[in-house]
Amino acid sequence: MSDRSLLLVHAHPDDETINNGATMAKYVAQGVKVTLVTCTRGEEGEVLVPELADLASSKNDALGKHREVELANAMAALGVKDFRFLGAPDHLYRDSGMMGTEPNNRSDVFWQAGLDDAASHLVKIIREVKPQVLITYDEFGGYGHPDHIQAHRVAMRAAELANDPKFGTGEVWEISKIYWNTMPKSVIQNGIDKMKEIGSSFFGAESADDLPFAKPDELVTTLIDGTEFIDAKMAAMAAHPTQIELDGPFFALSNNLGNQVWGHEYYTLVKGEKSSNLDSHGREVDLFV
Repeated sequence: MSDRSLLLVHAHPDDETINNGATMAKYVAQGVKVTLVTCTRGEEGEVLVPELADLASSKNDALGKHREVELANAMAALGVKDFRFLGAPDHLYRDSGMMGTEPNNRSDVFWQAGLDDAASHLVKIIREVKPQVLITYDEFGGYGHPDHIQAHRVAMRAAELANDPKFGTGEVWEISKIYWNTMPKSVIQNGIDKMKEIGSSFFGAESADDLPFAKPDELVTTLIDGTEFIDAKMAAMAAHPTQIELDGPFFALSNNLGNQVWGHEYYTLVKGEKSSNLDSHGREVDLFV
């Protein structure tokens, strides 16, 4: 085990695998300490497995506990041992649902949490695991979900507060490099085009411009090649069946573009020095070096 430490902050179970599964598996294999913090249990998520429909928040409201199990199974597939829910065990935050929906108004949802209160839980983790690298969302949360936006805010605030000797207890820690998840438009457009060729679609999009999480290619500063760990990522995706359909767009994309589409994961460096270890396009190929 090296002294390198990577911290990822995500909103719901399954977000981590879709965005960073190959990256996580790759660094685990290198002996890096990988810590995942998930901010909610995803209680308001849609249930894609018909026989589990009663888990939905509108019925038995038991999806959160079920998604805890899905997350544990996904982490086992990726080899990640340290995964936690923000505020656990005494102050779990509930999924806020989509913007403008009734759950947004509940007092216990993540969207309604006080910024410094929520960040204080993450500060404790940062000072404990001492990550050199943090990965989270951009200021739009990738696609505008309130929990993704709040996860971005909390992660960025916690990174600041963890280095403030006047805040909380424990030894202060400064995170050297911070990255935001990025999905370049060119990659998304290629996927859409390939799906059209077989008479299918990627979430009904005609163009990458129709998808809020598709970002300009020039925002990409870093490309992690995790193609060696595609099988682990696909197994982790399959471990989230209530959220990812085995015959849905994600797996269809894999079938028609080859699994390599999931082996490349893209990032924007927003804090720290860009590595001198670059590919032919000037993009970093390692988060640490």
